[in-house]
Amino acid sequence: MPAPTPIAVLLSGRGSNFQALHRAIERGEVPARIALVASNVVDAPGIAIARALGLETLVLPHATESTRAAHEAKVLAALAASGAEWICLAGYMRLLSADFVARHPRRILNVHPSLLPSFPGLHPQRQALEAGVRVSGCTVHLVDEGLDSGPIVVQRVVPVLDGDDEQRLAARILVEEHRAYPEALRRLLVEPWRVEGRRLCFGAGDPSPGS
Repeated sequence: MPAPTPIAVLLSGRGSNFQALHRAIERGEVPARIALVASNVVDAPGIAIARALGLETLVLPHATESTRAAHEAKVLAALAASGAEWICLAGYMRLLSADFVARHPRRILNVHPSLLPSFPGLHPQRQALEAGVRVSGCTVHLVDEGLDSGPIVVQRVVPVLDGDDEQRLAARILVEEHRAYPEALRRLLVEPWRVEGRRLCFGAGDPSPGS
């Protein structure tokens, strides 16, 4: 059996999707190991949880750096030192630069609480409610240079109910995020896939994952 793929998780807050990934890995559902959990926020709850789990952690506050490039250089150095082959964003509230993404092409994964390409960016649940849509959900996608614009890996649908507010809708979507993120990472690691234009395709025809 091949060795588990080393991954790094970047987070800024509670890290609930990081925990979902960790649980799936521990159950043997995702052939990966978490080599590093890093945050740009000193008191991020997710970092405390990672430490309690005995994982390698690192805090690199962006506010102490003079430029985004200076901060990203330290993050990139930490990722290289960890040996991570994939980067999973789990509530990481920093828009990655094109230079950062270019260092890890098609190896950065993110989960967003809307059915992209609808409602990218901040407050997607509020956007969905204001638009009057009847369904929303979550999207796991590869990260590119744009805002929530990379190729879609997995989506899950959640109904928008009469009487929903932003918090109730967000809570139901989060349940599906915790299912979709491990599923997406597992499929990318074990199944052949390719990107055709903006579309990510799984299936025969690829000699190896991610070619």
